Parts: sequence; C-alpha cells; structure tokens
Amino acid sequence: MRSINLFLVLFVLSVSCFAQEKANAAISPVKGAKHIFRYTNPITRDTAISMRDHCIIKVGDKWYCTGTSNPVWTGPNPGVRLLESDDLIHWKQHSWIIDAAKLPADCPYNGRFWAPEIHFIQHKYYLTVNSGKVTKEDPKGMKTHSVWLFVADKVTGPYKLVNGPLTPQYNNDATLFEDEDGQTYLYCSGNGLFQARIDLNIGKLMTPIQKFLDKKQPGWPEWMIGGIEGPFVVKKEGTYFMFFSTWTRGYEVGLLKSKSPLGPWELASPNPIFGTRKKGYRPELAAEGGYSHLKFQDTPDPYSETGHNALFIGPDGNLWNSCHYMMYEKRPYPYCQTLEPWEPMPQMGIEPVTYKDGMFYIHEPTWTEQTVEY
Repeated sequence: MRSINLFLVLFVLSVSCFAQEKANAAISPVKGAKHIFRYTNPITRDTAISMRDHCIIKVGDKWYCTGTSNPVWTGPNPGVRLLESDDLIHWKQHSWIIDAAKLPADCPYNGRFWAPEIHFIQHKYYLTVNSGKVTKEDPKGMKTHSVWLFVADKVTGPYKLVNGPLTPQYNNDATLFEDEDGQTYLYCSGNGLFQARIDLNIGKLMTPIQKFLDKKQPGWPEWMIGGIEGPFVVKKEGTYFMFFSTWTRGYEVGLLKSKSPLGPWELASPNPIFGTRKKGYRPELAAEGGYSHLKFQDTPDPYSETGHNALFIGPDGNLWNSCHYMMYEKRPYPYCQTLEPWEPMPQMGIEPVTYKDGMFYIHEPTWTEQTVEY
C-alpha cells in the first residue's frame, strides 16, 4: 500500500513539474517563439470598478487606468479612481487619487469628476479633471464645470493642484498633448471641440481657448450632429491625428488630421473608424436632436456604446485603444435578454490600433476571445 501511495505521489509531482515547465515556457518562450496575448471584451466585468471614458497609461511593467466613476448622470460621484493591472486583463482598485469625501466644503471642484486623464510629460504626471462646484442651487455642479490641472511625481500620486478652472466657460473631456518641440496643448469638448496651447508648469493657457469644430458644422457629415466629445491627440509621420467620439448613432469614434497642432483640422476618414451603431438605442435623443431620420444598419456586436477612446502602449509595445463598452439589452445571439448586474454598467474594452499608409485603424469592437501574437 505504501509503495502504491509513493508511486501516486511521485506521479502527481512529475505531472505538476511538467505543467509548471509548460507554464514557464509560455511565460518565457524560447528565442524565436512568439508571445501570445489573449483577451475577451469587456475586460472588466465588475460593478465595483465600473467606469466610463477609460484612459490607460503604462508605467514600467504595470498599467494604470482612470475614468468617470458612477454615478455619472444623477449628481456628484466619489472622485477620481485609479485602477492597476500587471497583465492588462486583471484589474483592481489602487486608490482614489482625488477622494471627494476628503475635499473641504468650499472646494471649487467637488462635482462629478468626469473623464479624467493622466499624461506623462516632461518627467511628471499631469492629471486633467473636469468638474465644478456642487451647491444647493446647482446640485450637479454644471454651472461651473470646467477643466482643472493637477501634477504628481509618480503616477499613483499624490497629485497637487496646479491651476483651475483653465477655461472661462463650460468645458469637458480635457486631454493633453506634448509636441516634439516641447510645446504642450490642451484639447477639450463642450458642445463642440476646443483647443489652446498651455504652459503646464503654471497651468495657464498661452493662447485663447478656441472652438474649432461644431457638432453641426456646415458641410460635415450627419453622423456628428448628435454631439461630439472626447478628443485625444497623437502625432505620426509629421501629421497630427485627433480621435473624437460622437453619440449620434450609438457611440462611435471619428478621426481628424492636421499638419499643425492647432489645425486647421479635416476628417481623416469620411466615416467613423470605430464604434457601435444601434437604431433602437436612445431614440428620445435622436427625436429631440432632430436626427431620427438618419438611415444606417446596426453593427453586429452586443454593445450599445463603445466610445470616448484613448490610446496607450499595449502588451506588444504598440498602440492600443481603450474606451468603455456597454452591453445592449436588445443584443442579438448568442446572449440571453436578461442582463447580469455588471452588464448595464460601463466596463473597460481594449483593441489593437494599426497605422498604414498615413491612416490609423482600430480593430472593430470584439466580444469573443482574441489572440495577438508578437
């Protein structure tokens, strides 16, 4: 009996060692072998860390993400959440880099904390936050909602206020861009898209904030007329590209291009380069906005929203896209019609980005397992 038990122990140990050797080979493949990254959207499926407007930044061997925390529409939210991941798949909360509960009563930016972003520029981490002051008369802080700038030496903070509000009117969805000559620029939304040059050290705009694109710009396509927001700028081969989102037909991402960081901007593609379209989603907005007449086909994905994107460095060292994915309650096969608790809430989605012949492309929204070799 003892010999049988010893045999079983040795057998189990040998199998475990073999499995461990295979696992190690997958983690550290031999020279010439490819790395394999597998992902299935939505990446997060958790009500506790649900966010909109995901913005991911890679620092060392880790990825960090911030975004708009719930509640989004009904009033103030808890602050600016920072998520952390070692593998881009499993995410956990690191901290609140702005905790609304710890702000003084007279704080002028204690509102909804929409669409924060973190950018590493000139050896520091700059955080843009869009917020206003909540009062009895203005319970959502929308009358004073604008852009605030914070800075830290580490991505995890602590973040110190540089200046704000940066603009004299309602603005939202602020983003930053540093050019090759060291000049920095602020872009934001607010019933259109805005731009200005900014000195990050003092948090002051060096040019007047300029609205350069309206959602109903004459001669521009109808898929923009519901609203445009969420700019994000990168530079490639001497051309500036601005990604932006529109909610006219669901939630889609368009792309502008320019030879200058302050324009003039033109469409890089006559159609959105990414997103989801659903005729039955938010029809009341289409009726109210006067664009229910638009004709289009639903995309086959199970999402009602895939938008407000930002780019980041992915596992293969290339650019990837991040944004929030929301499941569509009238989604087609193979899903049942009953939503799980996490599904009506915005969750993180990621896709690879490619650049070819002077144009950026984003993999269409996926919902089955994807494999990337590099």
